[in-house]
Amino acid sequence: MSEPTQAPRLYAFIKGTGPKTIVLLHGFGGFHGVWSEIQPGLVQGARVLAYDLPGHHRSLSYPNAGPAGVAVKAILADLQERGITKAHFVGHSMGGAIASLIGLRAPEVAASLTLLAPGGFGPEINADLLRRYGAATHADELRSCLNEMSAPAFAMPTKYVIGLAASRGGRGQHEKLVQIAAAITKGERQGEIPRDMLATLTMPVTVVWGTEDTVLPFSQTQGLPPNFKLEVLVGRGHMLMEEARETVLRIICRTTR
Repeated sequence: MSEPTQAPRLYAFIKGTGPKTIVLLHGFGGFHGVWSEIQPGLVQGARVLAYDLPGHHRSLSYPNAGPAGVAVKAILADLQERGITKAHFVGHSMGGAIASLIGLRAPEVAASLTLLAPGGFGPEINADLLRRYGAATHADELRSCLNEMSAPAFAMPTKYVIGLAASRGGRGQHEKLVQIAAAITKGERQGEIPRDMLATLTMPVTVVWGTEDTVLPFSQTQGLPPNFKLEVLVGRGHMLMEEARETVLRIICRTTR
């Protein structure tokens, strides 16, 4: 008789304990380590899970990785397996789109949504930059892309660049990111979450966006549902966790209370 096949599971880096759960979802091409300077500031009274999304780093081999819907199902299944029935979701870029879809699909699980320059809020996307970022493997290539994603005066710290480069060292990672980038930017546009769908979200939703975002334009904040709270970060680009770390941490602490 053959051994039962173990169900696939996402990797989550966990810090803290407590009655509250906070889930951190990185953007395309990232990994759990992009939250390394944010996660420790959230652990008071909370268990904080920073995931590697399907197709990324330690979740590289997750089946059918790429579509946001696969990530949504995977995260909800993982939380259920851990016995977590309620959580605050924080997502950056693609992770913001996934958090939004979790709120739509399983509103009973989402205590709040904090969306940092979320994907899916408009069709415009810097497709060329995203594809170059997905294909980058060496630190110098990544640094160039990350600086281009950031506001003009900001230089991405070397520690961040090295960590990200190391996360892309797994066999098949380069090919998977190229594949996901092509799907995200098909037709030079990204998929949208209709505003009328977003308006049905009943949990607290905070959207955080930099006015100098070169990946997803700040103009996508126009026409947000009236119940959404918008936090405008003047002069900041797309890489908000590094460009405005203390501000982002304060906002997350407030929205996950």
